[in-house]
Amino acid sequence: MIQETALDKILYQVKKIIPASVFEFFQPAYHRLLAYGGALRYGFPSHSMKLIGVTGTKGKSTTVFMITKILEASGANVAAIGSLGFKIKDKEWPNTLKQTMPGRFRLQRFLAEARKAGCDFVVLEVTSEGIKQYRHLGIKFDSAVFVNIHREHLENHGSFENYIKAKQKLFEATKRVHILNADEARIADFDKFTAEKKITFGINQGDIRPSNVLASESESEFDLNGQHVHLHVGGMFNVLNALGAWAVASVYDIEPSIIAEALSNLQTIPGRLEFVQKQPFSVVVDYAHTPDSLKMVYETLKPMNGRLICVLGAAGGGRDKWKRPEFGAIADRLADEIILTDEDPYEEDPCQIVYDVQQGISRTDHVEVIMDRKEAIGRAIAIARPGDTVVITGKGSEVSMAVAGNKKIPWSDRDIVRSFLNN
Repeated sequence: MIQETALDKILYQVKKIIPASVFEFFQPAYHRLLAYGGALRYGFPSHSMKLIGVTGTKGKSTTVFMITKILEASGANVAAIGSLGFKIKDKEWPNTLKQTMPGRFRLQRFLAEARKAGCDFVVLEVTSEGIKQYRHLGIKFDSAVFVNIHREHLENHGSFENYIKAKQKLFEATKRVHILNADEARIADFDKFTAEKKITFGINQGDIRPSNVLASESESEFDLNGQHVHLHVGGMFNVLNALGAWAVASVYDIEPSIIAEALSNLQTIPGRLEFVQKQPFSVVVDYAHTPDSLKMVYETLKPMNGRLICVLGAAGGGRDKWKRPEFGAIADRLADEIILTDEDPYEEDPCQIVYDVQQGISRTDHVEVIMDRKEAIGRAIAIARPGDTVVITGKGSEVSMAVAGNKKIPWSDRDIVRSFLNN
């Protein structure tokens, strides 16, 4: 199992005392050394399997999940890694690292375990931070998938263009297959790299394009290649994620009937527009952590009957402070009731984070600040009436909350929701 070790805690303390300028100077060499060192230590395990790297701003986890289920339905042995957790064949465990793409030695050890278990494929969520720290070096990717690109991690990368450049490195490193979202405005930034094969997908255009598309808040459907797909997850964005997964499956010659059946058999995506309850009022948990994804979730749920009751905050630790007032503005425009609360403060003052979100809210009524996240969730459920929708965003299926002192406390929005609903 991949988890935080004593070495991680020691490195955290060491980094605190090393001057930032010194660490930044040696950082590239340090990360490269670890990347190739890890690959060498475990015998370059990626060379023995087909590695599928999925990158983008939102939808990576869902696309990885869908690809995994399709490959398994085809009879393949599959490993997967990302924010939804870790999987090697039938063995699954949660990602408690607060790190979608693990560090180099952890990642190579995981790949070695997947190889030992006889996996044919590894589906990997590839992040800009992971690429910036060269975690992708020493890994041979068979396919690279581009789902979309939106503003995120701007403070970490310095600019949106630098963020894009980080994502592009996956396509520079992958020479065989590139799979691209044709509906994405910035596709040209990723289509310019050479590959043996390219395939595009999209709702409006692309090689993989559906017909008869319908999407509601809780389900969606479409026709493609003579097959009908009925997804038990809602939102047009999940149709797009499914098309990305279909495109990947087509590269590996999986029959359309198998793809359609695997997608139709999905009952839910953990923590992604996940309905914990539908009656007498709905309660939804979602990971939305960018303005675009928050807006998409709210707009998907808004057409439902009753009020939209939103519980939200923002991650701390100096992460993308620019988006906090944007969160507030989106909630101000689309939510009927807003409850601001703590999320993952890390070393920041949680009250300051919530204050920053509040700066985007112009209204003075139907807004509450409840810093205790459990209490905030309970309040949202308590005020919900039949037909209302309570949506809790920011953590999704995560199983911990990051607080001061580099501590992670056990946490589950879903379990807390259930505890209130069962009372």
